[in-house]
Amino acid sequence: MRKFNIRKVLDGLTAVSAVASASSAAQQQQAGNRETEIQETLQSEHFQLCKTVRHGFPYQPSALAFDPVQKILAIGTQTGALRLFGRPGVECYCQHDSGAAVIQLQFLINEGALVSALADDTLHLWNLRQKRPAILHSLKFNRERITFCHLPFQSKWLYVGTERGNIHIVNVESFTLSGYVIMWNKAIELSSKSHPGPVVHISDNPMDEGKLLIGFESGTVVLWDLKSKKADYRYTHDEAIHSVAWHHEGKQFICSHSDGTLTIWNVKSPTKPFQTITPHGKQLKDGKKPEPCKPILKVEYKTTRAGEPFIILSGGLSYDTVGRRPCLTVMHGKSTAVLEMDYSIVDFLTLCETPYPNDFQEPYAVVVLLEKDLVLIDLAQNGYPIFENPYPLTIHESPVTCCEYFADCPVDLIPALYSVGARQKRQGYSKKEWPISGGNWGVITQSYSEIIITGHADGSIKFWDASAITLQVLYKLKTAKVFEKSRNKDDRPNTDIVDEDPYAIQIISWCPESRMLCIAGVSAHVIIYRFSKQEVTTEVIPMLEVRLLYEINDVETPDGEQVPPVPTPGTGSNPQSIVPQSHPSTSSSSSDGLRDNVPCLKVKNSPLKQSPGYQIELVIQLVWVSGEPPQQITSLAINSAYGLVVFGNCNGIAMVDYLQKTVLLNLGTIELYGSNDPYRREPRSPRKTRQPSGAGLCDINEGTVVPEDRCKSPTSAKMSRKLSLPTELKPDLDVKDNSFSRSRSSSVTSIDKESREAISALHFCETFTRKADTSPSPCLWVGTTLGTVLVIVLNLPPGGEQRLLQPVIVSPSGTILRLKGAILRMAFLDTTGSLVPPAHETWREHYEDKDEKAKKRRPVSVSPSSSQEISENQYAVICSEKQAKVISLPSQNCIYKQNITETSFVLRGDIVSLSNSICLACFCANGHIMTFSLPSLRPLLDVYYLPLTNMRIARTFCFTDNGQALYLVSPTEIQRLTYSQETCENLQEMLGELFTLVETPEAPNRGFFKGLFGGGAQSLDREELFGESASGKASRSLAQHIPGPGGIEGVKGAASGVVGELARARLALDERGQKLGELEEKTAAMLYSADSFSKHAHEMMLKYKDKKWYQF
Repeated sequence: MRKFNIRKVLDGLTAVSAVASASSAAQQQQAGNRETEIQETLQSEHFQLCKTVRHGFPYQPSALAFDPVQKILAIGTQTGALRLFGRPGVECYCQHDSGAAVIQLQFLINEGALVSALADDTLHLWNLRQKRPAILHSLKFNRERITFCHLPFQSKWLYVGTERGNIHIVNVESFTLSGYVIMWNKAIELSSKSHPGPVVHISDNPMDEGKLLIGFESGTVVLWDLKSKKADYRYTHDEAIHSVAWHHEGKQFICSHSDGTLTIWNVKSPTKPFQTITPHGKQLKDGKKPEPCKPILKVEYKTTRAGEPFIILSGGLSYDTVGRRPCLTVMHGKSTAVLEMDYSIVDFLTLCETPYPNDFQEPYAVVVLLEKDLVLIDLAQNGYPIFENPYPLTIHESPVTCCEYFADCPVDLIPALYSVGARQKRQGYSKKEWPISGGNWGVITQSYSEIIITGHADGSIKFWDASAITLQVLYKLKTAKVFEKSRNKDDRPNTDIVDEDPYAIQIISWCPESRMLCIAGVSAHVIIYRFSKQEVTTEVIPMLEVRLLYEINDVETPDGEQVPPVPTPGTGSNPQSIVPQSHPSTSSSSSDGLRDNVPCLKVKNSPLKQSPGYQIELVIQLVWVSGEPPQQITSLAINSAYGLVVFGNCNGIAMVDYLQKTVLLNLGTIELYGSNDPYRREPRSPRKTRQPSGAGLCDINEGTVVPEDRCKSPTSAKMSRKLSLPTELKPDLDVKDNSFSRSRSSSVTSIDKESREAISALHFCETFTRKADTSPSPCLWVGTTLGTVLVIVLNLPPGGEQRLLQPVIVSPSGTILRLKGAILRMAFLDTTGSLVPPAHETWREHYEDKDEKAKKRRPVSVSPSSSQEISENQYAVICSEKQAKVISLPSQNCIYKQNITETSFVLRGDIVSLSNSICLACFCANGHIMTFSLPSLRPLLDVYYLPLTNMRIARTFCFTDNGQALYLVSPTEIQRLTYSQETCENLQEMLGELFTLVETPEAPNRGFFKGLFGGGAQSLDREELFGESASGKASRSLAQHIPGPGGIEGVKGAASGVVGELARARLALDERGQKLGELEEKTAAMLYSADSFSKHAHEMMLKYKDKKWYQF
């Protein structure tokens, strides 16, 4: 029997596998591929994801508070957010985990702490003595609903009023309830048969802390004696109460009512009000009561030493002022000023010189929190001008429709934008410094500049300086001013394809080096802007109309390679008349009365004065074709070195030479393929006959949403639906939201999807266009929603004057690459793995002598790759919704491939630089943020961050260099985040400090006689009244104490182990040292005051020692 040698079999198997692996490796290293030589430096430890700062106006604000000593403002919102503002540049964002609405905020004045009361009946104590404030304690009320809170100045006992009309008292140090309770039935008269309603106000008498004023909703006010535990006085009024305010002397208080009246009461005369005022009521002749007005929601009563007191109120307008804007009324002596606001008033506060309620208040400003704005009014100047707001709170001035983020911009860019933006500032502001001036700035550790550009629904574009985690508006550009505005609805042309916001910005393409700007709007319009420091008047606005048509005639149409004839440069002299036609078959005008060859918007035909800044170079509009509106633009790119702009939609692609003002390319998407079309496309049978109503667009929109959702910067659902659906077919439900996830199914066989293949990505570059190329050349890479990448070759004339005279020749190269999912982003690497930026020109002033300009115009600044040896190659990095590929050029071999997601899809992908290297950063619809190394596409970071909850996030999320990213977290706020470990580590230093050591102002002097005869403010030992020894323990079932996670900063990451303990110990020592320092300062101050008191007493004794009693 023959022996069976297992070793030989194993040897044979290993040999076979070695050969197989060698052959596969050989396949991966073809055509001079040198990917093995590229040393990748980025590792997983370079990445960490964390939120950095939130900018913008707090969304849906609900509460307001101010610390008059620290000079810090706090705003709470309906979603449980907390925003704190100090001096310009010092901001902070915190969030209550429950997400319940903030109903009230109370500072522990000059203590570095804040109490928040929430709609879920919880109280939270925030520690503001750390850069990222945290909750120290929480108290959850179980049986009663919180309606109002009051914390007296320099007291540790917080009064909490409830819906049942009771008042509980909380020790803010331990956050425990006192056994002392003021029950509603003890507070009101025994003879009263009805419940007084919820507590709407609590405050102590400024001159006697032992007397508490309690306002009930029904109209009853009670002055409660805390020591004797009974009511001293009860004040009853027919009308419901909204707010109450004291005169600082404690002898009078004022109430605001639901009928628009104010009642002023003398404390010792409870029977009737001392005075009743109806600020906005019409006085009737017969002495009758004025007509009732709208409720006065809040009133404040502030006194001044030199003159009359201020009575400031919100609401109270008469009912016949229909359509009048919300108002704040300032009554000062005999004058009444009514200040109109742009939005409804949420709350207001009067800023006063003193934190002591028993002194003349000396009001100097009013902070008014509006629904969508924050206004500060200067009370000291005539006419009550407003302060110029230094915070970036105008992001939402018009709704944001798209966003772009640029890091490491040229150093002269921000000063240039600031200088042209400074001319746009309004006049007439208060001349005083912004009064909210607390906190200190952080340490700036970033040396590079960052710019954020926001596009808005009204067609405006804002440039923001976002350097070093701050935000400041630089410049605002209004793109709508190039178009004629319809004065009323009847006047509006019937070519509008959107009901409102026809100028809304969809896509922004910007070249920071050349400062060329290009925008695509919702009405299928593209505008190119050039930056200039000179003012010009444009007599005739340069304009092109493009007829971009989608048509499938037969399956066999091999003539896609043919390029439409290029208009001669001569035609560019009168661009108004140019209406380029791409094919003879589509150029015939409609004979059946259908709308044809008309753009959606009308460009102004009068001269346009253009201020320094961005000035119009060219307006391009897509026109209606045989009754069908132009489809919205899905991708856009501009290149300053080539002088070209390109854009595409679901019909096709168009390229324009903006220097010669001519259309170079106008092709349907299918024609780009030529005879290489990989899809078997049917003729346009389902919609062969054109329907004037556009009914065929309905199923496209519902079934695929290709033109909208595949866009790299899709616009809002509202705009997309209106754009694609005719008027009679607009459904009530938001089609887009329903179909967003469905449209991403990978079935590429559907006729609808194939027939509406949209252009989703465009990238100008200088690279190898065909496999046989030996040197790189200028070209355009085009990505589609079906995952195809096509290459168009650009043949540019020489620079200088020739560039303006000779035509640019464009032709499809025949190169086709395929990926799974719609193409989102493309970039190119050189042999060393460095990013090859698109060619660009550097900026220089455009308006100068023509001959000089021709001489100065430099040739196209070539990419670094073209100067390398012919044998060297490049790498194309292509990211789609599903996967990423790295392709070696010119061989076109796929050397690396990474399936990013199977079940979800990528919303945004960017190739970014970080730590002197580059990576691919992706944000997926399932909430994951991922980064991959380049060129090998190794996964480096995968963190679940936030799921796609609405289209706003999808539309605005973007990554940029140096590990920065942002998105619009609410309609009014930008959230910035970082995925860089280095930035996360430096963040603590960069953040500003809210709390600073400030000496509390001295208490008002009581005066000799008041001290002698018992006048002045009466103090109260609250500890004796409310402490456990005096009042006992509160019922355990009433409220539950929850210890907070805060108090120690920055130890979450190192909570376990020695590092955490050391961090805790160090912070505890710091805080203890800080407290000891404060104590030392206070002791020294007390010693000094005791010393000065003894000196004064000795002087008094010497002065009066020899006098008789009657000589005093």
